[in-house]
Amino acid sequence: MVLKQLEEKQKFQQEIAQSQIEIKENTLKNIGWELHDNVGQLLSVANIHLNMLQSDVPEEKQNRFIETKEVVAQAIQEIRSLSKTLNNDVILKNGLAASIQIELERFNRLNFLKGVFKLEGTMKVLDNSNEIIIFRMVQEFFSNVIKHAKADSLEVLLQYNPEKLYIKLEDNGVGFCTKTTLSNSGMETMKSRAALIKATYKLTSEPGAGTTLELTYPYKNNAATNV
Repeated sequence: MVLKQLEEKQKFQQEIAQSQIEIKENTLKNIGWELHDNVGQLLSVANIHLNMLQSDVPEEKQNRFIETKEVVAQAIQEIRSLSKTLNNDVILKNGLAASIQIELERFNRLNFLKGVFKLEGTMKVLDNSNEIIIFRMVQEFFSNVIKHAKADSLEVLLQYNPEKLYIKLEDNGVGFCTKTTLSNSGMETMKSRAALIKATYKLTSEPGAGTTLELTYPYKNNAATNV
């Protein structure tokens, strides 16, 4: 019995470490997208304006000069936003709900799709390790949506009930037949991680009808995984 508990604890710790690595890799990839498509574009616009205003700015061009300053200020704000995601402990710092919301806001800024975030109930503090695993599962679903779903809408619901957290992720993409499509490695990883934290996992999809992932995590599992 003791040996089994030790093996389970070791497996859990290994999964936490792997999830943390994947979150960092995913964060760096997202930062690359933003630097190229968002911040880079803003700085290019600012640079064009500044080139036009290299000489002394006459009175009649004050409005354009002010506009340029505003563009630069916006670029600076974007860079500050990026710096927050560079924190290795982004989940521990921001929490699950805020971290998911940041991901969706990034999709909206880059025009990948329209991300909608809904929060219901009173947020409860979850075990940090389990939050990391849940967030990584959410990231995996997001990754599949961007790569395969051809969706233009992604909705996320976090519903904090008295005894459990219910999470629903839903896109309006091309979908697939769950009976004939073999599970990819990402789907299998999500399923195994759900089992690891003793959460229920339900993935539904139909061709032309999008894909939905539902996770239910009982709060009592906080203590159950801290063996």
